Amino acid sequence: MKAVFLDGIVLGLQMGLLGVGLTLIYGLGGVLNLSHGQFAVLGAIVMARVLQHGASLWMAVPLGLLAAAAVAVLSDLTIMQPVYRLRGEARVLLGLLLMLGVGTIIDGYLEWKYPIEALNIRISGDPISIIGVPMRVGSLVASAIALAAGAALFVFLRYTTFGRATRSIIEDEEGARLCGINPALVRTLIFGLSGALAGLVAVSRAMTSPVISTAGVELTILALIVAVVGGLGSVSGAFVAGVLLGIVNTVSAFYIGTYITTIVLLAAAALTIVFRPAGILGRRA
Repeated sequence: MKAVFLDGIVLGLQMGLLGVGLTLIYGLGGVLNLSHGQFAVLGAIVMARVLQHGASLWMAVPLGLLAAAAVAVLSDLTIMQPVYRLRGEARVLLGLLLMLGVGTIIDGYLEWKYPIEALNIRISGDPISIIGVPMRVGSLVASAIALAAGAALFVFLRYTTFGRATRSIIEDEEGARLCGINPALVRTLIFGLSGALAGLVAVSRAMTSPVISTAGVELTILALIVAVVGGLGSVSGAFVAGVLLGIVNTVSAFYIGTYITTIVLLAAAALTIVFRPAGILGRRA
């Protein structure tokens, strides 16, 4: 049971980091980025191709993160501009449909061009005992990456000028504008950051299991569930929800079966919407 619990934490940290990118975009622009998982897969395939050409991991990872961030920024600067001119439900619906289209295009291209491509990062080393359970080095490194990214994001949002500007827009966009903050610039940069975070999720996930070219939809669904349970717009809530759902995922897969796991996660999201519409922490940023 301890091994299942620890595996759940490893998965949960990855899910939390995945949900953070989605919730940041929603908090800033009121848009559900339904291509978030595809950004992660795109970064993974770029890394895999670079590695196949003989480059080192230290070169492949930055290129993959840059590719995911670049596509995210390009999406924000082009098709998302009409969305930001709308308000309320119209913005949410149009943004949802357009980003779903972007995800479908990325999925179709990757499945056509690289149908059997996958990113698999092997970290050598003997298993390390954690509370009596031997853990693979790759799992520990993946967890360390997620924790470091989460800590860096916390410091960024809390203690930097740009981070405070981001939180201000999440809380009150019009008030932030009156204080001299440019919401459009912040949204574009955060869109790029969310793309890079998605690519980083692909890196950490590839250390525990291969990231295949068709994994985009699955990752997007996981990100959406985490964001809903954690509270759309709440970064800390996304991390807490990610860890909890990761544990629920592994425990249910161990005792019930893999095919039921997605239903369990969707049920958790539905119950959260009914009983805690603002998310488990009930606050933003």
